[in-house]
Amino acid sequence: MYEIRKHKIELRQKYLARREMLSPAVRAGRDAQICRNLLSSAVYRYSDVLLLYYPTGTEVDILPVARAAAKAGKRVAYPRCNTEDHSMTFYFIRSEKDMEEGSYGLREPREGLPAFLPEEKGTNVLCVVPAVVYDRKGYRIGYGGGYYDRFFGRFRPNSVGVVYEEFLLGSVPHGRFDMSVDVVMTERGVYAGK
Repeated sequence: MYEIRKHKIELRQKYLARREMLSPAVRAGRDAQICRNLLSSAVYRYSDVLLLYYPTGTEVDILPVARAAAKAGKRVAYPRCNTEDHSMTFYFIRSEKDMEEGSYGLREPREGLPAFLPEEKGTNVLCVVPAVVYDRKGYRIGYGGGYYDRFFGRFRPNSVGVVYEEFLLGSVPHGRFDMSVDVVMTERGVYAGK
């Protein structure tokens, strides 16, 4: 387990540094293409609820997907992190004005908004998951908190990982508690998970 953790830390540091080196113009072009790929996918088209993340720093900017989904009448939710037990709960927002600074300096839904309930029947849910790198089986190296792994341990919606093509590796180290996504989407295409 220690070797896996050490290898993950090394890969995280290496690829975060590499992502920081990409120019804003290059990232913006890739972000736009990833959003177009996601918006044209069947998994997006048939979803009623989108569980998204609010991009920070050099993460793939998926805010155009959130705006298009809201315009299309889909419900959009973002997570609030509980730093004590590394869990997260998604809350529905009506606009970006419903967001505030939260855990780790991330934008989170303000308190008092309606929560997404996984047991809600009759909805097609799509979760878009950020990462530093993915592999072709859908495993990821995130930021080390295990929030998505814990969430997927309780509820398994359709899931799409978004990452730049050069950050899609042949394989990444993963342990028994690491969860994979169904599909990985880059600016160049879509790759099925395991």
